[in-house]
Order: sequence, then C-alpha cells, then structure tokens
Amino acid sequence: MVRVAVIGAGMVGLCSAINVQKELPEAEVTVIADKFSTDTTSFGAGGFFRPFMPDIAKGVDLKVAEQWVRDSWKYYASLARSDLAKETGQTLVPGMIAYRTPQDQQYDLLKELVGDFHRVDLEHLQKLNLDTYTYAYAFTTIIVQTPKFLDWLMKKFVASGGKVQERTVKSLKELSSSFDIVVNCCGPRAQELLDDKSCFPIKGHIVMVRAPWQKQFFYGEGDIYLIPHDDKLIIGGIKDKDNGSMTKYPYVREHILSRALALFPQLKLESSRSLKIKEDDIFVALIDMRGTMVRYIRVLR
Repeated sequence: MVRVAVIGAGMVGLCSAINVQKELPEAEVTVIADKFSTDTTSFGAGGFFRPFMPDIAKGVDLKVAEQWVRDSWKYYASLARSDLAKETGQTLVPGMIAYRTPQDQQYDLLKELVGDFHRVDLEHLQKLNLDTYTYAYAFTTIIVQTPKFLDWLMKKFVASGGKVQERTVKSLKELSSSFDIVVNCCGPRAQELLDDKSCFPIKGHIVMVRAPWQKQFFYGEGDIYLIPHDDKLIIGGIKDKDNGSMTKYPYVREHILSRALALFPQLKLESSRSLKIKEDDIFVALIDMRGTMVRYIRVLR
C-alpha cells in the first residue's frame, strides 16, 4: 500500500489530499498539520473567483494555466448549483470589478466562463459614486465561503478513510521512513521548512461585518473589496509584503472601513452621522497570511 503524507490542512492541502484519494484509491493518505480550520490562512480568505491571467500564467505555459482555471470553474460552479451548496459554501454572486486602466484582455478567459461579463460605462460608474475608476466590468462569479468549505473538505477526507496528525513538521526527512510520497502544501511555512527564499509572506487584513442586505461583490484597484458571505460582508483589505505578523491593529480596521464608506455611502444611515453597520455588527477582524512565490506558480516533483 502506498503511504502518502500531505503537509498542510488549508484549502490546498485538503483538496490535494482528496484528489490523491480519488486518483490512488488504494493509498493510505494522511494530512499532517499544526493548524486546522479557524487557524489556517484559508479561513480568512474572501473566496472570490477572479482569475487574473497575467498573475496565474507567470512561469507556466498559458494553455496549462487556462486549463487550471477552466477545471476550477467547472468544479466550483457544479458545487454552487448542487444541493450541497449550503454545506460546501459556494454561491453565485453578481458584482463589479473596477480599474483606472483597461483590463479587457486580462479577463478574456473569465468572460468566456461566466457568460454575463460586460463593460460598465462611465455614466453608470458616476451614478454609483465610483467615478474614481474609469474602467469597470460586471459579471456573476463564484464566492467560496472558506469556513464552510474547509469543514466539508475535512469531513469528506476522513469519511473516505483519510487520517489526520496534528503536529509540526520541521523537516521533510522526518517523514521518509513512514511515507512513500509527501505532498507539501504548507503555504507560508515553505520559507522555513524548505529554506525556500523565493517564498515570502504577504499579510492581509479583512473586516467581517453583519450586512444581510449586501448581495453583490465589489473589487476595486488598490485592494478594496466587499464580498458577501450569507448575512455577513467581508471588507478588505491590505497586502503587506514580507510581514509575517498575525497581530491585528485597530487603525488598519478603521482604514479598511473608512475606504469602503467613502465609496459606498449607502452603508450609512440617512442621518449620515451613524453607520448602518453599527459597532455591534463588526464582529471579527481577520488576518490572512498568504505564502507567495517571488516569480510564479510552481509545481515541483
């Protein structure tokens, strides 16, 4: 029997483990991690399907990268349209992305996949108080509520015979006597575990609020975004390169909220002095730590 270890219990790790089970049904698959569910970097992700091909195709054959995107869309869209959607956390959500320079070519593949992709004219942007942008695109895409999806993936993995070990792997060599194959999905820890200097952390910060009336997403150039998750709204964000700290700072939260309110005054009450999102509705600020390659996506054997 082939023994396979998957390091990491985030979305990439659990999806990889389930795919190993699918491709090698006789294998014994074990997920090894020191962080699970709420403690993983995946937990705080917005889960917004927006493939920006110039980033995805760096260092990878364009046809291969495009197939990754098509396969991902097919998988997540099938879940979003299935009876499992409420449990797995996939929803189809309309919305808009906005830039100050044209991005038509960069989103050609997304336009092919979603079906309703179209340019938003300047007059409409002005009506929406978004006249700081000059190019915008509206479409319906998939939002993945990662807390739900992580729980579902873990249940699916264990139900298929998967094993779980909670421990910190300090060297891949310590697994050599117990496993035949190791799949490394450790994310930001690659720099430490593999002495990989080309991988570095990017600290993100989001604010999650109760906003059941918000049913559309928005993503604007400069990393400002609103992503609805059921009755909650994820507001972001920042990208702080080479910052591995998990500390939350109140001033960052206020910065994120103030940017959102400047663009979307409808989040305020008619008095204009009170937030429609009250302090009691701001129930969590999350740190999202991403492991990022300096140059491109990399798959190694």
